[in-house]
Order: sequence, then C-alpha cells, then structure tokens
Amino acid sequence: MPNRRQFLAESAAFTALVLAGCAPAIRTPSRRRFDLIIRGGTVFDGTGAEGVARDVGIATGRITAVAPSLGDDARDLIDARGLAVAPGFIDIHSHADDGLFIDPLAESVIRQGVTTVIVGQDGSSRAPMRAGEAGEPEYQRLRDFFAAIDALPSAVNVASMVGLGTIRHVVVGDDDRPATADELRRMTALVEAALADGACGASSGLEYTPGEFAPLGELVALSRPLARRRLPYATHMRNEDDRLLEAIDEAIAVARGAACPLEISHVKTEGQRNWNKIDDVLHRIAAARASGVDVTFDRYPYIAYQTDLGNLFPTWSKDGGTDAFVARLGRADLTSRLREAVADKIGLLGGWDNVLISSVADDTDRAVEGQRMGQYATSIGRDPFDAAVGLLVRSHGDVGMVGFAMSETNLERFLADPLCTVCSDGGAVSISGPGRVGHPHPRSLGTFARILGYYVRERHVLTLPQAIRKMSAQTAERMRLPNRGRIAMGHAADIAVFDPSTVRDRATFADPFQYAEGVSAVVVNGGVALRDGQRGPRTGRAIALSS
Repeated sequence: MPNRRQFLAESAAFTALVLAGCAPAIRTPSRRRFDLIIRGGTVFDGTGAEGVARDVGIATGRITAVAPSLGDDARDLIDARGLAVAPGFIDIHSHADDGLFIDPLAESVIRQGVTTVIVGQDGSSRAPMRAGEAGEPEYQRLRDFFAAIDALPSAVNVASMVGLGTIRHVVVGDDDRPATADELRRMTALVEAALADGACGASSGLEYTPGEFAPLGELVALSRPLARRRLPYATHMRNEDDRLLEAIDEAIAVARGAACPLEISHVKTEGQRNWNKIDDVLHRIAAARASGVDVTFDRYPYIAYQTDLGNLFPTWSKDGGTDAFVARLGRADLTSRLREAVADKIGLLGGWDNVLISSVADDTDRAVEGQRMGQYATSIGRDPFDAAVGLLVRSHGDVGMVGFAMSETNLERFLADPLCTVCSDGGAVSISGPGRVGHPHPRSLGTFARILGYYVRERHVLTLPQAIRKMSAQTAERMRLPNRGRIAMGHAADIAVFDPSTVRDRATFADPFQYAEGVSAVVVNGGVALRDGQRGPRTGRAIALSS
C-alpha cells in the first residue's frame, strides 16, 4: 500500500489532469513510472553543452524525463554519482557486421560505450548479393540484412550504407572496364532499392576491387539518388598518399555532380612525404563548403591504418578479381613489375617492418599474425616481397595488414576540426570465444575510450563536451538517424556512463585483445547491456531509415 504522502501526491496529480481533460489510467502501487533511472550523474546531452547534474528516466526504451531529481520510482536504478552520463556513442564508420554474426554480444563495441554502428562501408555492404552466389551472411535485399540483425538479436543498433563496390560486383563483376548504359541503369535501380529499404547513404571503396575500376561518371550517377534524401556519399578515396589531393578533388566532384552530401572516410595524410599536405586538404574541404558542397569527414585516433596486404600491389594486378590476382602473383613474367610497384609503396611506409600482419586465412600461417613483415621474412630466410607473395598465395589473397604511416600532429588537427566526427573503422571482437580472431588493429577495442582518455584528458585536443558531441549528436545528425545521439525527451534510451578521470583504452598494436576501462554502464534502447563489467540482454536493433 502507498504511504499517505505518496497517495496525496498522486491524487493531486490525478485531479490536475482531470481538470485539464487528460486523465490517465489509475496507477496501481505495483506499477512504476520508469523502467530505469540513471541517478546523480553529470549529464552531457550531446549538443556540446557542459554537463549538468541530472537524473535520467527511461520507460519503454525511450528517455521520458531529465530532471534534477526523479526519486526512486523505477524498476531499476543505476547509480551514476561522480560519473559522466552521455548519449551512447555512434560509430560513423564501422565494420562490426564482420563479427556480429559470429558473436552478437559485440563485446569490444559495447565496452567502449558504443550503442550504434554504421556499417556497409568502403564500398562493401551485406546486400545486395549476386543472384546464385553463395556467401552467407549476404542478402538479396538490405531489408533482409536488417531482419537478420533483429533476429540475432544484436547487442548494438545497426544502420547500414549500401556499398557501391558491392553493387558493381553484382552487375558488372570484378573486371576493369566501364559499365554499359544498361548496367548503369541496373546499378542505379539497386541503389534506389537499398535506400527504399532504409540505407543511410552509399559508400565507395576506391582502393579495393571492384570499386577501384569505377570512373567518376559512374560514381556521380549512383550517388544521385542520395540527393533528395540528403543522405551522404561516404568514400574511402582512390588514394590517401601521393595522389591524396587529386582524390579529394574527385570526391568533391562526385558530391557536386550528384548534389548530395559528402563524407570523406577516415581522412589521412599517409606517408611522411605527404604529411605536409594537410593544409591543402583542409583548404580544399573549406573551399568546397564555401561553394555549396556539404562535405565533412571522420577519423580514428591512431597513426596506423588497417587494410588488405594486397593493397600494396598495383591496381592493374587485380583486374578480374581475386582469382586473377593470385594467378598473376605466380607469373614469373610479371614479378619484376610487381616488385617495383610494391617497393614504391613500402618506401612510402618506411620499410617492411612498418607492415604488421593482422590476419591470414591459411591455418599453416597462423603464427604470422601479429608479426612485422620484415622480421617475419628474416626469420624464414626470405626476401620480404617473396614472403608477402607466399602469404597471399596460400591464403588466396585473404591477408590483413596494419600499416604505420601517419603523423600524430596531423591526427590531432583532424580530430580537433569542427567538421570531424570519430570513427573506429574497426570490427566487433572479443578477448575470448568465437570473437577472438586474428591480431586486430587496437581501434576495434579502444577508439572511443582513447578519445576520452588520451585526446581529452591527457592531450587536451578536445574538451569533454566537444568529444561527446563528435561521438554522438554530430554523427546522428550527419547520418540522419532519427531520435538518436542526444539525451533528450523522446529520444531512444541509448546511454553510456563512464568515469572521465579513469576511462582509457588498453588495446595496443602488440597486445590488442584488451577491453577499454572506465565505462561502467551502457544502455541500449532502454536495456542495460553492461553494468559494472557484467553483460546484460541484447537489445540492439536494425535502424532502417524511412524513405
């Protein structure tokens, strides 16, 4: 039975609502106003405003109250005294879909405070799939992929772009040739279908097969359907080192020609000889914005990138796809040309020991994962180029690498820029079980905690409110995700609770399988996914945008 004070308060509230003509159903003593209250934390709402002491009330998966005190009228409480309460972080460029179907707990993602990932990046999405082609999990339509995410269910929310490389593969194949007029029409129809299914944009991967074979006109035509929806064309540009500025110009030309927004993925100045190009990069972006092109960019907080080992090899060698590429690696008449092209790329990186092998498909080479290529080649008594070719042949081209080639000073300038949001460009992994695969880049486990611990608390590159905005509301606005990215009435209850004084990344290039520290609670659509190190139910869902 309610006490007298509670009874009088509820009676007064009921009477007031009756007089206003909007009386609710009578609430019985067993019912609670909130499913969850996050109590006593410093709330950063995601807008960039300073934090304020507030309670956050959650009911039916939504934020229904933000107030100085909400009492204890809830089925569950999280004590956030002395902690920061922020919108759940949104990873604008993620490859978590690679791991969700192996381990839907998404441990490395949740433990950083990330509640939403945007996949379908670098021109590659899970749909559409070429008719008759095996390769689960891939899907005929993007809506089928969304249904599969909900059926898992996933621990995190998942939005997806449609990959223009995937579409080219479906319609044109992996050959280095322009699309015919009919093929271009069919590709455009597939883009339209994906957007109708809820894609949040389109992506290209112009250093990867078959995206690298797509000319400017094709990219413009396939991006035009984005314009009326104001959704972005996100591009892993054709080049991020010696021809970086030309690649920026091409990306801007796509957006200008298609009249759509542009998101430059994981912007970088790769190779020491290109570090001085950052002023030109930022000038080109500013000039494009001044001319009416809506261009922004994202970046992860590390000076090494991750890609395929085959990316060291020239574009012409990959004409026709993986089978043709691997066959060329074994041709003696092509060895000198390949060796020369790869030597130039290795010179850009500063040597073979700036290449770390992150994954192989062939089990006989499993011990190579985590080794530097120069050291590995020496250990087996082989030339590094020959050793790399051997790895690629035995794994049929499926070899991952990490390349160390970027400037810390430039990284900080990119992160501090108002146009920059934070991405991981990483996957969903775990430190044990089926999600522990290969030797991943530490960004998969540490990105968002590294921003808060190193670039906010230690380096002072960003203030805490700025960083939170770049990881939440700014991203939600860019990707047009409805009711996400802010702590505000009616928004989805995606929330991260962390200690600003202790949050930090622990994953390193030498020892990546270490979770971030300092995130004490994570709420996804009102469900408590993480509390004091313990995992809760998987309450993520697919986010399909309405057309």
